[in-house]
Amino acid sequence: MKKVAVILSGCGFYDGSEIQESVLSLLAIEQAGASWYCFAPDEEQFHVINHHAGEESGDTRNALQEAARICRGDIAPISTLNPDDFDALLLPGGFGVAKNLSDFANTGVSMSIQEDVLRVCKAFASAEKPAGYICISPILIPKVYGPGAKGTIGTDPETAAAFNAMGGEHVNCPVDDFVLDQSRRLLSTPAYMLATSVSEAASGINKLVDKLVDMA
Repeated sequence: MKKVAVILSGCGFYDGSEIQESVLSLLAIEQAGASWYCFAPDEEQFHVINHHAGEESGDTRNALQEAARICRGDIAPISTLNPDDFDALLLPGGFGVAKNLSDFANTGVSMSIQEDVLRVCKAFASAEKPAGYICISPILIPKVYGPGAKGTIGTDPETAAAFNAMGGEHVNCPVDDFVLDQSRRLLSTPAYMLATSVSEAASGINKLVDKLVDMA
C-alpha cells in the first residue's frame, strides 16, 4: 500500500489547517487505496483565533496538539518525518501554512519556511516523489522547488503575484481542477481559495489526490 505523508499546521482555517480540506484529503487518500500519516510542527502557533468571533483570543496553543484533533491523535512531530519512508507528500491549506509552517502572512515574498517543513518538502522534491499542495499551501512551492516551478492558488491576483515574485510560475485554475508540473511531479489545487462549499472543495482535492497516488 502506498504511503502518503500529510503535513498539518494546527486546527482551524484562521490559525491552523483548514479542517474540511484536511479531512477531505485523508478520505481521498484512503479511497484511492493508499494510507496516510500525519505530521505537524511541535511548536507554539503564531497566534490563536476565536473562530466564532474571528478575533484573536490571546491564548497560546501547540500546532501539533491542535492538529491532533483532526486526525484523532494519529500524528507525530514533523521532526521525526523520514521522507524515505513515504511515497508521496500532501499539504492541506489553512492560514496555518502562512503562519506556522512559514511566515508568509507577515513577511510576504521575503518569507522563510519552518526548518523541518522545508527539509521534508525539499527531500520529496529532490527524490522526485510526487507532492500535492492545496489551497494556500502552494505559496511554499517557489521556495521549495526554485525558479520556474508551476502551481496555483486559484485566481487571486495578489497571491498569484507573490507566487511569481518568488520565482514560481502561477497558473490560474478553477476550483474543480488541479495544476500539474509534470517535470517536478508537483500538483496543486485551489480548494477554499475559491470554493464556496465542502463539495466544491472536494471536487479539486479528489482529483489531485487520485493523481498523486497514481503517480506515487
